[in-house]
Amino acid sequence: MERSQNKMCCKEKSVTAEENLFFAACDCEEEIGRGKPIRGRTKSRSLSASPGPGSTKEFRRTRSMHGPCPVTTFGPKACMLQNPKAIMHIQDPASQLLTWNKPPKSVLVIKKVRDASLLQPFKELCVFLTEKNMIVYVEKKVLEDPAIVNDENFGPVKKKFCTFREDFDDISNQIDFIICLGGDGTLLYASSLFQDSVPPVMAFHLGSLGFLTPFSFDNFQTQVNQVIEGNAALVLRSRLKVKVHKEHKDKKTMMQNGVEENGLLVSQDKEHGKQTKYQVLNEVVVDRGPSSYLSNVDVFLDGHLITTVQGDGVIVSTPTGSTAYAAAAGASMIHPNVPAIMITPICPHSLSFRPIVVPAGVELKIMLSPDARNTAWVSFDGRKRQEVCHGDSISITTSCYPVPSICFRDPVNDWFDSLAECLHWNVRKKQNHFTGDEEEEEEEY
Repeated sequence: MERSQNKMCCKEKSVTAEENLFFAACDCEEEIGRGKPIRGRTKSRSLSASPGPGSTKEFRRTRSMHGPCPVTTFGPKACMLQNPKAIMHIQDPASQLLTWNKPPKSVLVIKKVRDASLLQPFKELCVFLTEKNMIVYVEKKVLEDPAIVNDENFGPVKKKFCTFREDFDDISNQIDFIICLGGDGTLLYASSLFQDSVPPVMAFHLGSLGFLTPFSFDNFQTQVNQVIEGNAALVLRSRLKVKVHKEHKDKKTMMQNGVEENGLLVSQDKEHGKQTKYQVLNEVVVDRGPSSYLSNVDVFLDGHLITTVQGDGVIVSTPTGSTAYAAAAGASMIHPNVPAIMITPICPHSLSFRPIVVPAGVELKIMLSPDARNTAWVSFDGRKRQEVCHGDSISITTSCYPVPSICFRDPVNDWFDSLAECLHWNVRKKQNHFTGDEEEEEEEY
């Protein structure tokens, strides 16, 4: 009886999956017929979720970056065992829309510090937000800028701000959404302030590169109003959950529990040590630091040694980070919606060591090789740089807390626009077409 019930359960799942395939295929066919080619950015732009003139739908659906849900029954009897603990859900990027359970009341404004060109946009934005009765949070060191301190006209607005200090004040449950003014570094900094759930981030391009900042500040009032109304698309940028375990290096403890090797005391007490955690948006970089020797680190995947990196180091990046340091090191560029982790060697001492992409659910572990001549150094999104010694370990996996980045149009168009404008992807002079005389010469040959 129990076996027959299991068969019926599999059969019901099969029908549901086939229906999903059918409807998804129909949606794709309809959109291919009326889809528009991707163009470069225009001067006048609006958020993707706003309906066009004469449109009856609330949102223009674009083609999905992912295929339909796979059928989990294979042939007449085989099926895949379902994992009730699975937490990863791949959603069609075109359906990732911002909505509010309650109207947002508080906003964190992040400004690039020590940049005089951002003072006027910062003041204009803050005045606009306070006039809308929003609670504005600003980092304390931003308000310590002499240009802001000495501005008497800005004083009444500044008194309404709520201030905080990094690493001292916890604002994780007080912010409804974030506005970044600057370059890509402001978005990375915003991510580092929230170790768990991250509020939606709206990033204005006021820096140098601007790959992660799709908004122009020219029409900021309309764009901010649309976000407050919940009229925007989102791209979920996955982060890496990193744990750094360091062996205890207390001299007294090592004298009691250690042994001497080449004049150095090495701790043998595995119960001592400290562990720190990080949420990383771009990449974890392990390199050889100031040493002239090759780095020599072991990389484990789910507990199995997969390779030893001998070279300048290794980059473990998210899809968002694939267009940063990893791209400069020769890796492929991955769309942020693809659930993956990229492993890229830095100047490897092997011609066959190519970058690889692994599933997002795996757990990587990086340690110094036992016979490494020197220590290594690790940094997280270019910050918190620290030394990695023998016995230390770095565990990396995909975090369940992504960064919800607000799109200008939609996840696909925004990404390709950034590739074209910021990285000049596949830019070259076009080949001249044949003239009539050249075609006649070609026929003679």
